[in-house]
Amino acid sequence: MPKTEFLIKADSGEGKRLDVYLSGEVRPLARNQVQRLIDKGQVRVNGGPSKSSYKLKEGDRIEIDYEIEGPEPLQPEKIALDILFQDDQVVVVQKPGGMVVHPGAGVSSGTLANALLFRFPEIAGVGEEGRPGIVHRLDKGTSGVMVIARTPQAYRELQRQFKAREVEKTYLGVVCGRMPQKEGRIAWDIGRHPKHRQRISVKTRSPKRAVTFYRVVGERGKFSLLEIKPLTGRTHQIRVHLAAAGHPVVGDARYGRGQSGRNRLRLFLHAHRLAFFHPATHERVEFVSAAPPEFAALFS
Repeated sequence: MPKTEFLIKADSGEGKRLDVYLSGEVRPLARNQVQRLIDKGQVRVNGGPSKSSYKLKEGDRIEIDYEIEGPEPLQPEKIALDILFQDDQVVVVQKPGGMVVHPGAGVSSGTLANALLFRFPEIAGVGEEGRPGIVHRLDKGTSGVMVIARTPQAYRELQRQFKAREVEKTYLGVVCGRMPQKEGRIAWDIGRHPKHRQRISVKTRSPKRAVTFYRVVGERGKFSLLEIKPLTGRTHQIRVHLAAAGHPVVGDARYGRGQSGRNRLRLFLHAHRLAFFHPATHERVEFVSAAPPEFAALFS
């Protein structure tokens, strides 16, 4: 019987019960079917037997003896791309707000990955399956500059730079209220919320270091325009830190708690600047994406 493996990551599965996680990942199986497989010893966690109630941890490796059809292959789609730069190693694009970076969580088309595969078919074998050339992500609602790898060598080098924190990322964000200081550092650890597993929170049982720097570059009425530099790259880090500080990003329906204008058409967070070492020439390169018109309309 074929063996299928899953690796638990901080933003995927951590804290869930084993049976709940597998019933969500193995679509043909209901939860009671997964439980029977676990009872029969056909599911192993880190090489050994486990219980249905086991709470998954980051780094856990699950093996399940069950034939599972693989995901549908990513399809190229003719979607317009705003390209800032391209050569034979990398592509730098401006992702619009509202576009998902790659398929997942019920989204199978219309993503940046679909558009990239149409324009640059050679990236099909670069990186993870279904995520060709993708070395970093932006939230669906966040717009701005991203770098994509066109070769396996560029992919590995860019991954190394992100992991080593050699990549500089600067965001622009419009937040609710006036910041208490013109410049500041937020260093609260964050992780999965203990009850609401789809949310990241400063209230967590699995805290991970997260550091965000900000500088106020403008104020108007009840809004502040910030230049934001995350030192670490945790999921939803900027949004969670600012919301926890009492100044959620405007348009953030998930973390704004009703303060940030749920009726706004977009999340007012924009990846403004990205600097890294070119994976072939090793020169320091920098790309800037101007703030979208919606920012000026709100913050003229």
